[in-house]
Amino acid sequence: MTASFTVIELVGGILSDSLALMSDAGHMFTDTLAIGLSLAAMKVAMRPANAGKTFGYLRAEILAALVNGASLVFISVLIIYESWRRLTSPPEIDANLMLIVASLGLVANGAGVYLLHDRSKATLNERGAFLHMFGDLLSSVAVIVGALVMIVADVWIVDPILSVMISVIILAGAWKLVTQSTSILLESTPSHIDLEDLSKGLMGIDGVTGIHDLHVWTLSSGLHAMSAHLVVKDRMLSDCSGVVQMGESMLRERFGISHTTIQVECDRCEEAACVFDHHK
Repeated sequence: MTASFTVIELVGGILSDSLALMSDAGHMFTDTLAIGLSLAAMKVAMRPANAGKTFGYLRAEILAALVNGASLVFISVLIIYESWRRLTSPPEIDANLMLIVASLGLVANGAGVYLLHDRSKATLNERGAFLHMFGDLLSSVAVIVGALVMIVADVWIVDPILSVMISVIILAGAWKLVTQSTSILLESTPSHIDLEDLSKGLMGIDGVTGIHDLHVWTLSSGLHAMSAHLVVKDRMLSDCSGVVQMGESMLRERFGISHTTIQVECDRCEEAACVFDHHK
């Protein structure tokens, strides 16, 4: 459906000479690619892990989200550039044709937003697809309002102004998507996790005297991982399982982290061969 209306809006934009309509067509074209890319990425992400890719293909969704966001940024910049050119000498627009085509686009985009709304917060990839469709919906509304203004008042400069407004709105959402995707690919600490609070939680476990090499990152949307070295009081290795279990339980309940790797070390052992070095 999105692909069909892309062609309809492009033809309508060319015939009416409306940049706003052609911009919306360009955006819908990226939607078609984005939705296809999102579906492919979700299918790839479901593949099981193997010896070559021990984490599986979970990052495929993040890569797709990054491509979606980057494509939106690129399209928005192009539209703003062309709008700036038209502001100095706005052409006459066939506003009636523009209104008809934009109204059809509104129906199509409204249906897409409705279908994707419930999944818009599930993953970054799905959020990217939703932002594409929501951006198209806003575009259609703006184009309809602009067409009505031009029909009533013959103010042709409305067309490039609308194009800029639409692009800025889309650009804001796209930029957030790009920064979130990049942050995950750089394995940054998830924004909702306070690393100091997490460290205090681990230090609060009975017997833990120190912690180092603490890392928390995101594997894919909603799936976080942590690794750390815990320094404990001198004890038998078999007695350390309780420390690990308490750490895993705390991380899961307080921070929602289920993928953990905890290495236990001791300050000193009775046997000289059991002395371990650790970072202060």
